[in-house]
Amino acid sequence: MSNESKTDWNRLAETEDRDIDTSDIPELDDSFFRDAELKVPAKRAVTLRLDEDVLSWFKAQGKGYQTRINQLLRRYMENQQSRR
Repeated sequence: MSNESKTDWNRLAETEDRDIDTSDIPELDDSFFRDAELKVPAKRAVTLRLDEDVLSWFKAQGKGYQTRINQLLRRYMENQQSRR
């Protein structure tokens, strides 16, 4: 991230939930969750050639390395799309 955050993270961490002003957003009630739908992007199995050291590094991070690779590719894609 090139820009330094101006958020006062310590103050935010110390803030109690009851002290947060939510007057400008509706409270989520049971009907919201009853009618909500989870939409997960479809996955497709592909063959992908990666440099051996890159793949080894991701695998060394433990289970879920393919998910982490996908998350990084998604972030890159979204970043590129926002630049257009």
